[in-house]
Amino acid sequence: MIQDWPQLKALAVGLNLPEVTIAHPWGHEVLKAHGRMWCYWAALADGAPFKASPEEREMLLQADPDSFFLHPHYTPHGLILVRAGHIDEGWAKARLTRQWRNIAPKRWLKEWDATHPAP
Repeated sequence: MIQDWPQLKALAVGLNLPEVTIAHPWGHEVLKAHGRMWCYWAALADGAPFKASPEEREMLLQADPDSFFLHPHYTPHGLILVRAGHIDEGWAKARLTRQWRNIAPKRWLKEWDATHPAP
């Protein structure tokens, strides 16, 4: 289980996805993908935010309220938070990969997929 930002950052960087950079908006280190916020630790809560639809957020909150939670600052942005020490590495890898693909420009992603077929 991922406990903190250094572990989450190492996992995300270890995915070896292109177009990922380090930035420091608002004085906090984040990873950006394709120039957009992609992976970071919540500055206002001890956990990591991940994109989720309203339906998915509700399902995750119902299924595992010990792991998933909301914070008023992040909720309007379509994010759910996962508590420190409750972030499953496999879940985080799949979620980060999906989020990376979702923010990639479609033309760029089409070229990437053509040269990097899924395993």
